[in-house]
Amino acid sequence: MPKLELYGTASCPYTREIREWLEWKGKDFEEYDVEADEEASERMRSLAQAPYSLPLLVQDGKVIQVGWQGRACVVGK
Repeated sequence: MPKLELYGTASCPYTREIREWLEWKGKDFEEYDVEADEEASERMRSLAQAPYSLPLLVQDGKVIQVGWQGRACVVGK
């Protein structure tokens, strides 16, 4: 089974929406809050390019989706 990782923030409504969608689809994933977890923030920066848009969905180390339904939150880290 592919490993899914969700990078987002507690304050981003689109992170909440994609989390709810992943749960509804029954997907197994790890979620990281890049504002609360510096290591997760560093991994996000290594995977994406600035400006960093969230949510960021990663499968097996490869970014497969940025944002949710054409919308995103931008973080400055």
